[in-house]
Amino acid sequence: MTKQQSLRSERGQSLVIMLLFMTALVGLAAIVLDVGSWYRAHRAAQATADAAALAGAQVLPDTPRAASLALTYADKNGGGLAAAGITFSSTAFAGDTITVKVSRTAPAFFAKLFGFKSTTIVGRAKARAWDLSAARYVAPIVVHFKHPLLNCTRSANPTCNPTFEKPTTLNLEDLHQPGGGNGSGAFGLINLNQHDSTGTIGAGTLADWLLNGYDQDMALGRYYSAPSANFNNSQFRSSLDAVLGKEILFPVYRLLTGPGSNAQYDIIGWVGFVPTSYSLGGSSGTLTGYFTRYVAEGIPATSGGGGGASGLGVHKVELTE
Repeated sequence: MTKQQSLRSERGQSLVIMLLFMTALVGLAAIVLDVGSWYRAHRAAQATADAAALAGAQVLPDTPRAASLALTYADKNGGGLAAAGITFSSTAFAGDTITVKVSRTAPAFFAKLFGFKSTTIVGRAKARAWDLSAARYVAPIVVHFKHPLLNCTRSANPTCNPTFEKPTTLNLEDLHQPGGGNGSGAFGLINLNQHDSTGTIGAGTLADWLLNGYDQDMALGRYYSAPSANFNNSQFRSSLDAVLGKEILFPVYRLLTGPGSNAQYDIIGWVGFVPTSYSLGGSSGTLTGYFTRYVAEGIPATSGGGGGASGLGVHKVELTE
């Protein structure tokens, strides 16, 4: 082989190697670009799954409504969730956990050159509704557990089955009299500071708690009542006006014991309430509105109702997977 022929052979080999290298480089670029696109698609599917699970968990253990909310939310955020992709399970109470699976088809772009047209992207999420052993941002108005729309039993650990979003009127009774506070519609004022051994809490403090919620964890147990006359304080009325039409959190009590400033409520749980109007005067009056399911901040119970009434619709919702 002459020197010229040798150079031509080497050039031919170099060209083949370069073509192979360029093909591999294009293939690698295709993989990088498409995998990056698929990664973004997976993040979007996972975000939809997380949000759909949290949306459904807000109304557990109402599983049909939870499924409907999860589907609605997913449909508004890219879709990919079918009814078959929603399942429910029980941890502390029946139907307290929802699992969703979002499946989407992500197209290939450069990878089509190598026979890959698309891939399936899956996002999975599980969310749980926890009963609370302590709640935060509670308003200082109590509701008796035997209110007709709360539908609570009289057992030592009541189970309730409230009727939500139905208009009702709560009646303020003279709760400071011995034996008072046992009416099914009773509500009154409460000192949310369990460490304060008096019911003489100021009206300004009560007004702030109504407007912003008590900024400490309120545990179950006994709390002193506050004089119902504070309803007539201008600050408290201003807070009432400000929360009309807004969802707030009321403590639910089972017993009121003791007279006057020594009266104490036995708090067994919480319920959401939207006040729409009020009529107050002296130690009597009414508060009109409706009960709601409420997603609260607080301390999750380690089991069931955490020692309080279960089924009042107040839960802390968290992703567990």
